[in-house]
Amino acid sequence: MKYIFFCLLCIIVFGCTTAESEKKDTSGSTEEILESGEAFMNRPIHKVLTEEIIDTTSDENLVVVIYDNLIEKMPKDFSKYFETVSSWNKARRAIFLICILDAEVNNGGFNQFYFNFGTDYNPYLVEAYRTVQSSKIADLIEKTKKLYETEYDKITEQQDGTLDGFSKSYENNSLEDMDSEFYELTTEINVGKLMIDFIRKNKSEFIDK
Repeated sequence: MKYIFFCLLCIIVFGCTTAESEKKDTSGSTEEILESGEAFMNRPIHKVLTEEIIDTTSDENLVVVIYDNLIEKMPKDFSKYFETVSSWNKARRAIFLICILDAEVNNGGFNQFYFNFGTDYNPYLVEAYRTVQSSKIADLIEKTKKLYETEYDKITEQQDGTLDGFSKSYENNSLEDMDSEFYELTTEINVGKLMIDFIRKNKSEFIDK
């Protein structure tokens, strides 16, 4: 398995789920930060999601609750991820894939995302961002896929399955421009709030029947 980095849930939590992230004071004592981290690590994970759980979950934690529930549905075999995600309804796919892409790109750029996941998810990613009403990012995903496919040989030349080869593939990598565009758009567009609003309006799509 060539997969080197798995997305960091802390990036998902602090990067794309907080609707009021721009307004929050991120300062705090070490003790407060540790307590917050401990609370997160000990959070309840719901294998079965009900309407009551969604209704009683705060906006701040809502996307994490949904993401955790979806992770519980994933097979242990990474090679079967795509088959599983493809079988979900559009709403579940949207939240899951937006969190995955956000975490991967913020951790290692589109280069890391494509190294780990390839281009199979692209149609669903475009669908995901359009589903939560973020057409600008959907357009960027389409543009990035075309660039990756056009320059595939150059981008992947050093990727031999090792960490060193993967690191070398960042040299003169044209995907960096796409990373910059993504960071600018996600600063301009509050994707976390879009996801929260979408979940609230479509909660029946996330409930385990």
